Amino acid sequence: MNSSGLNQGTSGNISAAYHGKMLISPSGIAYDDLEPDMIASMSLVHEGDHYEGPCKPSSEWHFHRAILKSTPAYEAVIHTHSNYATVLSIGRQTIPACHYMIAAFGGNTVRCADYATFGTTELSDNILVAMQDRSACLMANHGMVVAGSNLDKAMWAAVELEALSRQYYQARMLGSMVLLPNDEIDIVLEKFKSYGLQTKKE
Repeated sequence: MNSSGLNQGTSGNISAAYHGKMLISPSGIAYDDLEPDMIASMSLVHEGDHYEGPCKPSSEWHFHRAILKSTPAYEAVIHTHSNYATVLSIGRQTIPACHYMIAAFGGNTVRCADYATFGTTELSDNILVAMQDRSACLMANHGMVVAGSNLDKAMWAAVELEALSRQYYQARMLGSMVLLPNDEIDIVLEKFKSYGLQTKKE
């Protein structure tokens, strides 16, 4: 996340589902200093803030766990304060169908979740609303969050969303923009079902 430019210092966080638990990056530790035994573990079955490990989980554990529990297909969540996504979130912008890759996130927009203080259940609730039928959203005055079926796909999605945010921001500077119609996005969504590497069927 840091080497790709998506993150700086200790901002942002990452989680993964593993055998009924959520493994999540700890609070306030620079990624370059992380060791495997510092990763915090929390139940995906039971409620509450109990954790295992020597370090406290990220203060954003609420929305990580909520996203992982909301959709069984999601097994990884990445949250960053990447530059362009954060700029758009400061403007409370929804990203429209400015590029066909918007469909990679499940629809014809990437919404911006309403603002709430970091580390709160209110923020978690707002994110779930914005991610309804989507795998990502912006977070007002904060950054972005993406989900994927594994860590590699979540990382790909985070990089793609930052690129899309940059493209939308810069296209707006032109003073005019042509958006793709909903029927075209529906076609792309259908094509994405068989896009990329597919597992060979016996």
